[in-house]
Amino acid sequence: MDLVVRAGRAVVDGRERAVSVGVLDGRIAAVAARDAPWDARREVVLADDEVLLPGLVDTHVHVNEPGRTQWEGFASATRAAAAGGVTTILDMPLNSVPATLDPAALEVKRAAAAGQCAVDVGFWGGAVPGNLEDLVPLLRAGAFGAKCFLLDSGVPEFPPLDAAGLEAAMARLAAVDGLLLVHAEDAEAIAAAAGAGGPVFADFVASRPPAAEAAAVRAVARAALRTGARAHVVHLSSAAGVAEVAAARSAGARLTAETCPHYLALDAEQVPDGATPFKCCPPIRGRAEQDALWEALRDGTVDCVVSDHSPCTADLKHLDTGDFGTAWGGIASVQIGLPVVWTAARSRGVPLAAVVGWMSTATADLVGLGDRGRLAAGCVADLVVFAPDEAWTVHAADLLHRNPVTPYDGRALVGAVRSTWRRGQPVDPVGGEARGELLRAPVPVSACSPAGPAAR
Repeated sequence: MDLVVRAGRAVVDGRERAVSVGVLDGRIAAVAARDAPWDARREVVLADDEVLLPGLVDTHVHVNEPGRTQWEGFASATRAAAAGGVTTILDMPLNSVPATLDPAALEVKRAAAAGQCAVDVGFWGGAVPGNLEDLVPLLRAGAFGAKCFLLDSGVPEFPPLDAAGLEAAMARLAAVDGLLLVHAEDAEAIAAAAGAGGPVFADFVASRPPAAEAAAVRAVARAALRTGARAHVVHLSSAAGVAEVAAARSAGARLTAETCPHYLALDAEQVPDGATPFKCCPPIRGRAEQDALWEALRDGTVDCVVSDHSPCTADLKHLDTGDFGTAWGGIASVQIGLPVVWTAARSRGVPLAAVVGWMSTATADLVGLGDRGRLAAGCVADLVVFAPDEAWTVHAADLLHRNPVTPYDGRALVGAVRSTWRRGQPVDPVGGEARGELLRAPVPVSACSPAGPAAR
């Protein structure tokens, strides 16, 4: 073996147990008893307070490069990810310029990322009015699926789909079993709600009500049922949204859903007025909504937890005015998602193995990366050494993403990432080499066939 790691506690097959993990040529060769004999070039023995985890797979990260690299970039985002135990990220198609709306734009994104990444990086394409013919070519070029909005995205180069456009995109992707991600908030319901301007957080929350999320999820479910497409609701935030996802599945829709650390750990009652680092869309809601999300994770209605890391420069948060109506909506958390979720999970009696399942195994499976997100023979040797009882406090200035703005600044957490290994090699998030690979999704056979939808 190139490496053997011995751990008194490791998350394997959904539970904790003592193991040794042998690594050869960047992959896990075998998982054996902790004291099993190995012939290895290097051996690492974890401390008694450490747990071995598979590397996290974060399928919802806004890197923003090229075009808005002052907000974030591949070097800073992937260093922050590595420091947080995330070994694979998938970059969202918007906030960069150009947006990832065709194969040429995907290649621009890949060129910008080349040589900069501390962890492995894959890419989503986008679905907007006018690029229907580009969706299958995007998959053929290696995109993991397409993402769309049902209301204004906040950037002009990524307009939303209407109901007809949503169904057309689903139909096109269904023909090759492609995945459509949907920002599910209904534009008409939000337009009918009270305005969001000013520093009062409760007013902002009221401006994007749960009913808007529920209406949008219903629309997604109807289109998925009519087309047979696979659809995925991003950043689910409400009990009403959870109920619609459950109903859609009961009706036979091929629908999955994710939620985010900020919806699981923060609640609206805690957010001070004028505290625009807490702004995201959909908004952080009340405790009852949060309880419903935790229950949905437990019962499987919500499949996974992702960061929705969406940073910006400090000036765009309008910290001087505290105006939620004009501040950019997005939360930076790729580096601290695991301890944020674990701190909240532990207080609810949720085991660490469940958190790993939501943030690593389920996310890897969502995007077809079945050789990641688990400690098992044949899988990529992406490893994390985590100290689940270590208490610490977040200081925004110490985080590695580009701009020191986060709602977790000053927050006490439990659980610290002590080291991250990519393909059996330790990653130094601060000064190490950028060895991460740029991933291409497995292409469905029907997307490549001359007689398939791509050729018509």
